[in-house]
Amino acid sequence: MLWRHIALGGSLLFNMIMLYTLIWGTQGVIAYNDLKSQYKRLQAQIASLDNRNIALSREIRLLQSDGRYIEKMVRKRMNFVREDEILYIFSGKASQGTLGAAPDERED
Repeated sequence: MLWRHIALGGSLLFNMIMLYTLIWGTQGVIAYNDLKSQYKRLQAQIASLDNRNIALSREIRLLQSDGRYIEKMVRKRMNFVREDEILYIFSGKASQGTLGAAPDERED
């Protein structure tokens, strides 16, 4: 009878240790869920980087082969103009009072 209680207690202790290891151990359910969320995050990052890589590859091909695209990019990024063109650069901070007439024309 004593051996039965000892065996039952040992079995119960062993099962509790196994349950603890299963849930909170280094390879338990919680660690698995953390790794799973990290995997999903990395997969999304890889997909984003793949899309960016494809876009950059397309831009490289256009820059190597399409003269009009090169001109467009140079004009857009470096504010280059063609001969006989005038470049106007407007700041985004115009007040309502300065729209339309010049300051000296408003006085009349």
